[in-house]
Parts: sequence; structure tokens; C-alpha cells
Amino acid sequence: MKIGELLSAIEIFAAPELQEDYDNAGLLTGNKDSECTGVLCTLDVTVAVLHEALQYKCNLVVAHHPVIFKGLKRLNGRNYVEQVVIMAIKNDIAIYAAHTNLDNVVLGVSNTIASKLGLQNTTVLQPKSKVLRRLITFAPTDKAEAVRNAVFEAGAGHIGNYSECSFNSQGTGTFKAGKGADPYVGEIGRRHEEQETKVEIVYPFYLEKQVVKTLLASHPYEEVAYDIFTMENAHYGIGSGIIGELPAGMAEESFLKMLKDRFHLPAVRHTPLRGRPVKKVAVCGGAGSFLIKTALSNGADIYISADIKYHEFFDAEGRMVIADIGHYESEQFAVDLLRDLLVEKFPTFAVLKTSVNTNPVQFFT
Repeated sequence: MKIGELLSAIEIFAAPELQEDYDNAGLLTGNKDSECTGVLCTLDVTVAVLHEALQYKCNLVVAHHPVIFKGLKRLNGRNYVEQVVIMAIKNDIAIYAAHTNLDNVVLGVSNTIASKLGLQNTTVLQPKSKVLRRLITFAPTDKAEAVRNAVFEAGAGHIGNYSECSFNSQGTGTFKAGKGADPYVGEIGRRHEEQETKVEIVYPFYLEKQVVKTLLASHPYEEVAYDIFTMENAHYGIGSGIIGELPAGMAEESFLKMLKDRFHLPAVRHTPLRGRPVKKVAVCGGAGSFLIKTALSNGADIYISADIKYHEFFDAEGRMVIADIGHYESEQFAVDLLRDLLVEKFPTFAVLKTSVNTNPVQFFT
């Protein structure tokens, strides 16, 4: 099994192109063409995690957080990042990170929080726009179905829970083949009219190379006419955070206790309680203060995230409870998500979950 084959399962689920501009997700050390001896999944990559990988003969470590986030100017082992990189290279361990791309899919990190809380009717809290593109092409009517099916196979045509979505209209195309052309229909030097079907299909931008390549390969014309437009529409399967509802309303104190128990929290930092039931819940794994106002405008009774600063707690305005459960704690189940993705695709391959607690924040109780 090649390392790249294993990583493809993650990248189909959370395309690397979905990571934020500031991020550094992807293969950080190692070669995707190397044979894989085993996989160790973790939230963070530390020296202790690499020792564990060596113990279990795993030469691929899949993490949520990229250990290399900024440029490295030296490799002297002066800090944990340099120590990890040096150790990985010396021992031929590949390190891969699925970070904000894993955050930005509807079944990603934030959904693991929602699942633990039993939320229903979940949707992306802040959907991204300009993710979708529209492909328009023109094919001879008797070949349109073959072209359409090929583009569907390449991943286009998905809208929400529907697949193979397209719009088709009929018309007449004209062209005159010049010297040196090899026309599918018509004669060189004479204008030809052909009954054509205009096919319109949407796809996410990160599939563009694959979609266009498939279009050109499946289309009968020597010169394929097609247009691509970026759409302003929000993509409700891509974006930040998750919002959903509890099966039944809960008292705020009871909800916070459930939150504490299910996420194994020593404490929960939160804004003053409102004295009203909790029904609508918004969540975001990791640092999520940027979604406070979005959660508020969507009518959330409580917003659960991490790394909330003192002054940002005031943004609840007494209309919503903000609960900060800690960065590690909010993303701890991302490890299970990564492992489950790989086990589902490769059930007989060695995919392990780290036993190392990489949380750098400790509590004195």
C-alpha cells in the first residue's frame, strides 16, 4: 500500500483545496510513493507521538494540526517543531495534516461535536460562497447523454442530497471547419448546422481539473466549446461550524453538565446563563470566536467553541450563552474521524489511534 493511496481517502472526504489561505495542510514530510507500513492518527504531532509510531512500525502519522505552520529557516532542534521534523526525516516517517479542510466540510470536525451532543437537523453555520462553478458545454444531441454521464462520473452534478443534476436545452450550433481540421461532422470549408444540446452542470471548484479533462475526453468534437462561471451561491456542505437542535429543550445547567461529561472537561468557561431552555446549539471546533455573531444571528441558545478572549464573551449580549470548552477538548474526536475514514476504506490495514495525550494545557484541581 502506497502512502498516497491512504491519503487519497482523506482528500476525497476533505479536499486540500478547501483549506484556508493561512493553513499548511497536506503532506509535510515523506514521500507519497513510499510503501506504508502502518498509520498512526493524532491531533498533534509531538516527539512522543513519533516514538509511538516507531514502536508500532507506523511510517505515516496523520494529524489534524500541521506541525509545520510557518516557514522553517533552520533545523537545529531548538524547539519541538524542529525536533519533530528532524526525527521524522531521520526515521522516514511521513507526516500528513488535514486541518481547516477537515474543518470546512459538513461532516468534519465540528460535526463530531454535534454528534456527541445528539444534535439533529444540522447544517453548516457559515456556508462558503464561490465554491461552486457552473460548466456549460454544447454537444451533438445524440452524444449529449454520454458527455453528461462522463462529467457526472467525474464528480459534477451534486446539489445537496441530489446527484446527476443538470439542465439541458436544445438548439442549433454552427461552425465551418478550416484547413487542417478533422471535423466530427460537416465538411471542410462549408458552414455546418448541427442540432446540439446545451448542457449545464455545477461542480465544486476543486474538481475543475478532473471535470474539464473528462469533458474533453468524452466529447466527440475536435474543438470543444465550453464556459465556466464562478457562482455566488452559498455551498451548504462547505463552511465553518455546525448548527442544529437538541431532540428536546434542556435547562442550561443540565446542558452544561452534559457537555462537561461527554467531553471529559475539568471545567467550562461560559457567559452568564439566561434562565431559558437550550434547544438550538451552534458549535465550532478549535478557535471559533469569529462565528459568535453568526451563531447569535442564527438564533442559537448556546455557542460552543474554544479560544474565546475575555472581551469576546461580551458579544453574547445576554441573548446567547457562549461556552469555551478548550481547543484540544473541542477537537479531540477529530482523531476518531481520521481513523474511521481510513478504516472504512482500508479495513484490513493497520490504522491506529495514538494513546498520547498531546494537550499542552493542564488544570490544577
